[in-house]
Amino acid sequence: MAQDTLPERTAAASGTAQAARPGRLAGLRRGGRAGWPRLLLAVTGGLALWSAFPPIDLTPLAPVGVALLALALRGLPARTGAWLGFVAGAAFFVPVLEGIAKVGPDGWIVLSLIQALYWVPMGAGIALVSRLPGWPVWIAAVWVAQEALRGRVPFGGFPWARLAFSQTASPFTPWAAVGGAPLVSFLTALAGALAAYAVVAVARTPRRPRDAARPVSVALAGLVAVVGGAFLIPTPADGKPVTVAVIQGNVPRLGLDFLGQRKAVLNNHVRRTHELAARVREGRLPRPELVVWPENASDLDPFAEPDAYAAIDAAVKDIGVPVLVGALVDTPDGRQVENRGIVWDPRTGPGDYYVKRHPVPFGEYLPFRPLLTKLISRFERIPRDFAKGTRSGVMRLGPTTIGDVICFEVAYDKEVRDVSAGSLLVVQTNNATYGRTSLPPQQIAMSRLRAVEHGRTILVAATSGISAIVAPDGRMVYRSREFVPDMHVAAVPARTSRTVADRLGAAPEWALVLAAVGAVVAAAATTARGNEGN
Repeated sequence: MAQDTLPERTAAASGTAQAARPGRLAGLRRGGRAGWPRLLLAVTGGLALWSAFPPIDLTPLAPVGVALLALALRGLPARTGAWLGFVAGAAFFVPVLEGIAKVGPDGWIVLSLIQALYWVPMGAGIALVSRLPGWPVWIAAVWVAQEALRGRVPFGGFPWARLAFSQTASPFTPWAAVGGAPLVSFLTALAGALAAYAVVAVARTPRRPRDAARPVSVALAGLVAVVGGAFLIPTPADGKPVTVAVIQGNVPRLGLDFLGQRKAVLNNHVRRTHELAARVREGRLPRPELVVWPENASDLDPFAEPDAYAAIDAAVKDIGVPVLVGALVDTPDGRQVENRGIVWDPRTGPGDYYVKRHPVPFGEYLPFRPLLTKLISRFERIPRDFAKGTRSGVMRLGPTTIGDVICFEVAYDKEVRDVSAGSLLVVQTNNATYGRTSLPPQQIAMSRLRAVEHGRTILVAATSGISAIVAPDGRMVYRSREFVPDMHVAAVPARTSRTVADRLGAAPEWALVLAAVGAVVAAAATTARGNEGN
């Protein structure tokens, strides 16, 4: 790519009188202020990105949103870029996280604005690297660096609404099998930055279209390479067939207080499993080789509540195959709770289990508990912290091995990668609190990307929906409605071959982060030298 000059240099090249023109317009040309046009571009870019995510699912708007933000930030000082980055981030995160409002509007707005803060360094970084040759590549790398930071810091991070999770059924999706979610985010951002590159080239030479031909051709060639290359990536969906069943028992009613009806929730899942067994005996459904219950199917500790143990054991014996049971279990000292996926065998009872390794801060455990409980009474709903598991969820379940993750762990690359050795991947989740919001369909979108990334069938079991079965190539085999009892039996491929993304692990992400840091440092040094020269 040919190097693009800064807006002020463009002005100088067109005549000293124009470059020196006083007033507000000159300030905007030099990028000394954001100005309303750039502000509107940033806000529109954030809203376009939101529209690319479920449930709206206008996936092509993700690159459009990146392009608008790149145009808004290009050539600005880092400080102004940081401010516009925050504004764009707020325009994006407030609507995309609207489901959090179910636990309180204050929590929703605070979390959204905290997430928008991560776009402050990204905005500054994009403003800086847009001065470098090949700036679309560096913008895309900076985007990945922002997501890497947001997904790790603090409290283990919050990687929800990553750019890749808007592209789970698009031409960019197959790239997940090569470099995972970070590569999909990078290529999506690159497509948008290349579009901005073409717009800049055309806008700078409106009377000399031939001068814009080369940069526009470069941008188009890059887009064709990204989209065309995806068609060359294999996403096989074959494998040894295993007949599975997913149970969705449903909850008594919406809202946080459904947890007070723990016995009713357990009975719903027990009842649906007995119904499944009856339909199998009648020949109406094929006999499954394994069954998956969701997270929180039993909020009664089966090891402390004999009635809960008996109900689960009877349902498992009735269906006659191992069941993965989501249950809350007290730790031995009684001070904490474990969020478990328990392998329950019809002959030997409960056996191997997985404990959720990434409990939700401020939801399943409370940082700074002594202080926050005094300030916010709502946190009294978290009387005990959830314990953190220490090992991956690869377990034997019936005829195959599964890799279990619980609820929003599906958003974390490492947690899912660690269990990709299983022949099937399982997501046990409880979305009742966030039902009929954008969060359940966004979680399903993440599962679709993970299926392609690791070449595995994914079984999603939710208490109230959305439950799903996703094929290894990302196709939806089954998808439930919300807040209805449901069950589904299907023969799915169990695969053992590893994808390129599995072999590379986190290497693509770290390579892109290092590229972003190097580009920002180089751009900052160049800018500093230019300021000294002036």
